[in-house]
Amino acid sequence: MTALVPDPVLSVANLRVSFSQTEAVRGVSLSVERGETHCLVGESGCGKSVTALSVMNLLPRGSIRTADHIRFHGQDLLGMSERQIARLRGDKMAMIFQEPMTSLNPAYTIGSQMSEVLERHRRATRRQAMDRAAELLERVGITAPGMRLAQYPHQLSGGLRQRMMIAMALMCEPELLIADEPTTALDVTVQAQILRLLQKLQREFGLALLLIMHDLGVVARMAQRVSVMYAGEVVETGTVAEVFAKPTHPYTRGLLDCIPVPGMTRTGEPLGNIPGVVPRIPPGFVGCGFRDRCTLAIPECAQTVPRRDAGGDHCYLCRLPPDWKRAAAA
Repeated sequence: MTALVPDPVLSVANLRVSFSQTEAVRGVSLSVERGETHCLVGESGCGKSVTALSVMNLLPRGSIRTADHIRFHGQDLLGMSERQIARLRGDKMAMIFQEPMTSLNPAYTIGSQMSEVLERHRRATRRQAMDRAAELLERVGITAPGMRLAQYPHQLSGGLRQRMMIAMALMCEPELLIADEPTTALDVTVQAQILRLLQKLQREFGLALLLIMHDLGVVARMAQRVSVMYAGEVVETGTVAEVFAKPTHPYTRGLLDCIPVPGMTRTGEPLGNIPGVVPRIPPGFVGCGFRDRCTLAIPECAQTVPRRDAGGDHCYLCRLPPDWKRAAAA
């Protein structure tokens, strides 16, 4: 008898998002299982945040979103009204934004903003909601939670605001947590604390975590799966072990070459770099978006790019075969 495989918490197929004359997301597909961390990586402007906002239905006016499906526990969010999605958002699905100071209302106390989540989604009383908020502030490492609940966002440091945002996202014990570069603008010590906290909370709550990062070192430590995005596309995806051991797309290889390797990169040795910047992709664009920055580009790269199998769950978008590095070395 074949065992039933449960549906992933989040499944996205062929997601596309456009703004005016720009295609910000082009055919993105991914999934996140319960208890799994799936990382989206890539330079700024690659479409990572737009992908996350598309899942939460928080795109700005004027944007156009299409997909084969965006499913949360098998329910297709595309077929839901805004009212139905609003019931899930903040309850079963939650998001931590890049910069808490721009996501919090400066006119309301921390307690008011945190308690609103539980009052709205669980019909809790203000006292119940405040007690829950204080409990979660303690769990994310904030001392004197009673005092913090009475403070305003500008009275907290960047690290405390980020912890508070994590606590707010967990108010209703969501099943899916999207963290959009949650350590942006924090110093290195606080970054490490926040990332350890996310790992601990994920184990406690069994969260499906979609983590958006540009730090590949963090990805290697935290994630089970990784999707490398470039110019709105997922150009390579697989388990972290597969992608980091055998990076197959030239862009992934370029990103990894930019990172010093302890014990292998000599002092004073120049690191790799990728010339140029991420392009804006117009409607109707055909071919590889990375071709203008790729040293291995050939004329055929301006044609439709095939999806290739690199073994296991590892796949990539490129005209080069999986063994191109070995052939180039020979």
